[in-house]
Amino acid sequence: MKIKLLFLLLLAIANVQANQHPYILTHDGLIDARAQDKILEIGNESKTKLKVNLYIDIKENNGINPKEDRAIRKIQMKAKEQEIVNNLEKPYAVLTISIDQLYTNILMSEDLKDIIDRDDILDNYVIPLLASKDKNSLFAKTSAAVLNGYAQMADSVATSQNIELVSSIGSEGKTAGTIWRVFMYTLVVVGLLLYILVILRERKYKKGKK
Repeated sequence: MKIKLLFLLLLAIANVQANQHPYILTHDGLIDARAQDKILEIGNESKTKLKVNLYIDIKENNGINPKEDRAIRKIQMKAKEQEIVNNLEKPYAVLTISIDQLYTNILMSEDLKDIIDRDDILDNYVIPLLASKDKNSLFAKTSAAVLNGYAQMADSVATSQNIELVSSIGSEGKTAGTIWRVFMYTLVVVGLLLYILVILRERKYKKGKK
């Protein structure tokens, strides 16, 4: 009985420590340990060298009903975003993702809005790795996506200050996103070609019957 209680206590302590990552506000168990370690490395170096605070907030479901009216959802999402940044030390940037809502954004303090290109990071480093609906690989996809996006936020600030980060993953993040996007485009093109081939065969078959 004592051994069981000790085990539960150690497990509880481990869970508390896991939730105390300084740069991951929420992750709902969607970021693997290796990605968390790398985020910690990048976050520490960014805070020390760049004097910026970079965070991640990822939820499987943020509680907003996707079927709700768009205008209402927009208001609710703004409120959620405000909750995230309320107590953050400036300058800050937060990569936020809500899986079930198909939502991703980068929230920034005013002094970083001309430095971090939100659209470039989301379109090239984050969204391509979240595009698949394969739930079996959700853990791996979200881990890669948030690490890609987080690293690029840090690199953007570093470039603006002409500083090189030791923890940077360089072009690896964009390469992964590009490969995934090319793969998806290839599937679309192949699908269209097969569709055209089926149509042509049907027409040929109908002509042969006549």
